[in-house]
Amino acid sequence: MSTAVYELPGEALVVKRYTGESRWKQAKEVHVYSLLAGVAGAPSVVHIDTARGVTVLTRVPGEPLSSVRVDTIEDVYRQIGELQAAVHTITQPAFGYLTTSLLDPAPDNTAYMSERFATKLAEFADRDGDPAIHRLASEYVAERSDLLGNCAGAVLCHNDLHEGNVLVEQGTDGWRVTGLVDVENAIAADPLMDLAKTVQYDLTRSPGKVAGLLAGYGPLPPDGPARLTLYRLFHALELWDWFAEIVNTEPLAAIAADIRELASP
Repeated sequence: MSTAVYELPGEALVVKRYTGESRWKQAKEVHVYSLLAGVAGAPSVVHIDTARGVTVLTRVPGEPLSSVRVDTIEDVYRQIGELQAAVHTITQPAFGYLTTSLLDPAPDNTAYMSERFATKLAEFADRDGDPAIHRLASEYVAERSDLLGNCAGAVLCHNDLHEGNVLVEQGTDGWRVTGLVDVENAIAADPLMDLAKTVQYDLTRSPGKVAGLLAGYGPLPPDGPARLTLYRLFHALELWDWFAEIVNTEPLAAIAADIRELASP
């Protein structure tokens, strides 16, 4: 295990230890949590020991949404939308992957996402993805590339806000979203890129969740639905490429079918 998380008994603290190839993530998470300092529900960094690869964080109450049964799921997703919107108020100077700064920052969303789409489409082809699906997805992206320029500026994106990284607890008035964890994938990007990943990874078969998420997030720009679909396609390609890379072939057919559906007129 490259990272391990421990709760301190009797303390509202969590210890996260980074070992081996994960050691670089320690500085990134400390940086991202500092950016999230004004967002309710984000852990705060209490202590950093770089020599031992240990970070101490405040413990966010609750448990992962993925581990509980919630009967008011649309309301919970409304709260997730509100939380995601709060994260997206944190602007960034350029587009790109975050560590303690931006790696190879792109000046605009078109430059950033054009490169990201090209990379994921190339990986899909190199890992023996269906040529017909590759062609369909490539044409879809090319025909809608003008949408990328409609993003006014980069914001902090969690880039992994699925049910395993959202914490909830049940109170007398129902379930409450208490916060978020795990910022290892954070990027600076179009806020709709982040929203689309939450939709694509958790919500593709739950219209109630989507409705709750979007209601909590707030009004989208006029091209919002089109941009969400374009970014959902990116995340589907990314997921297919990842499973292919680790040679887990079982999910590939279903994800490929999703790519085809997203890229079809």
